[in-house]
Parts: sequence; structure tokens; C-alpha cells
Amino acid sequence: MNKNYLFILGIAAVVFLGAVLLFSNSPEAQQASVLGALENLEFGEGSFDFGSISMKEGNVSHEFVVKNTGAQAVSISRVYTSCMCTTAKIRIGEYQSGFFGMAGHGYIPKLNKVVEPGEEAVVEVVFDPAAHGPAGVGRVERAVYLEGKDGEKTTLEITATVTP
Repeated sequence: MNKNYLFILGIAAVVFLGAVLLFSNSPEAQQASVLGALENLEFGEGSFDFGSISMKEGNVSHEFVVKNTGAQAVSISRVYTSCMCTTAKIRIGEYQSGFFGMAGHGYIPKLNKVVEPGEEAVVEVVFDPAAHGPAGVGRVERAVYLEGKDGEKTTLEITATVTP
């Protein structure tokens, strides 16, 4: 009977840990952990659709306006993109960054800038529809990530339908 009790207790522990892992990966749990210290950043829009764009007409860009609506300063430590065809730069007050690209495709420098309460920042996203060549025709979805000092991040998204 003692072995059976330990066996049942072990099975219960495994089921409990499995449930914890399952629910910690739910979209709601991920959103809460992703926003973290960046939760006070309010975006006029979190995504933008370029619509139909032609490879031969070159790069397209869009600016996202970000405002700190909280009472505390928000630190942005890194900016990076989901694909090499997409770059981003950020303006905060008088500061303007160079372009940031895809993590893993070159060095992504630390940003370590602060958006003060009530202050706005502008994130300019540039998409190169020709970066993938003829294989890049069709619907594309790309992201720009703003990462806080503790690794929490928020995402801006762009979409387009690329034609030759």
C-alpha cells in the first residue's frame, strides 16, 4: 500500500507539472509576460498593412508612434526584427538610432534608452520587398521587437502582399 501511495503521488505530481507548463504557454500567460515593463507603452496602432506592393518599386516604410502612458519611465534595451528584409530605427526626443536588423544576422547593439512618462517615441520600419528575390512574392508578415531591460518585449507587426 505504501508503494501504491507513492506511485499515485508521483503521477499526481507529473500531471500537476504538466498542467502548469501547458497553461504557462497559453496566449494570455505569454502576453502578460511579454509586456512586462513595456506595458505602459501605448501604440496608436500595433500593426500596419502596406497592401499590395511591387518588388521593383523598392523599399516601403511606416512609422509607429509609441507613447508612455504610465507614471514610470520605460526602458527599451534592444530593437530588432524578425527578418533580414526588415529594419527599424527609433527616435526618442533628440535621440535617433541607426537601423536595427534581424537578430542572428549581424550585431544588434544595445539601445538602453528611456521613454519618460508622457513622452512619445517613433519607430520607423522599413521593408525591402525584393530582399528574398522571386521566392518572396505573396503575403508576408514581419515583426519588430522592442525589448525591455529584463528581456520582456512587445511587438509591432507589418504585413504586405508582394508582387513582382
